[in-house]
Amino acid sequence: MSSHTGSRRERLRQATLEEIHAAARKLLVEQGSAAVTINAVARQVGMSGPALYHYYAGHDDLVGAVTADFFRELAAAMEQARDAHADAPTGERILAVCRAMRAWAIVHPAEFGWIFASPIAPPNRRPDSVRHQAALRFEQVLLDLTIELWQTRPFPVPDLAGLPASLREQLTGYSATIDGRLPPEAAHVFLTCWIRLYGLLCMEVLHQLDFAYTDMEPVFEECLRDLAVALGLDDYTAA
Repeated sequence: MSSHTGSRRERLRQATLEEIHAAARKLLVEQGSAAVTINAVARQVGMSGPALYHYYAGHDDLVGAVTADFFRELAAAMEQARDAHADAPTGERILAVCRAMRAWAIVHPAEFGWIFASPIAPPNRRPDSVRHQAALRFEQVLLDLTIELWQTRPFPVPDLAGLPASLREQLTGYSATIDGRLPPEAAHVFLTCWIRLYGLLCMEVLHQLDFAYTDMEPVFEECLRDLAVALGLDDYTAA
């Protein structure tokens, strides 16, 4: 087989994969996650369910690939916000990235809910899975900025000895996974900020706070002010 024929087949395969992903996303947005089945996606692209198995081993494999698309799209939006403020202080870039994350989430609530509220099937927990790699890219955006901040303008940290033993052990383990670029006590601050940010966004996108708020933007901005204080950015305001 000539390389020309091989490349043509690969282009056709890639085009079909993109069509499959678009169909899965359409079903998700219009009908919810339960509608994204192998047979439903296959019908959307005009093929049989068994034919779809030529592209994905099963439902979990398909979900992992589509989820990776969403992670990459979200990460790209955050990276774009970061790079648009390339000459700004690290703190300003952190706030810009946080706002970009929320902007993407509220425009794409179904996709955001899919990647954060759906359980991760075991095949997609593998370090070499496309979903895992895409998630790492997303996670790296804020992590890298926080590491940069720590190295150039260290923020206040708790006394590690004053934390519960189990928490100290887990923080030490997490610090090791990022090559010690944040010591355990700094990792604690980063993870606490991340939990606050992620938790609030999930509650907003999943409409868990509709009973009290019709406009979540000031609530989010208040959260950013708290995060700025936690990261020692008292001179930055969430304007």
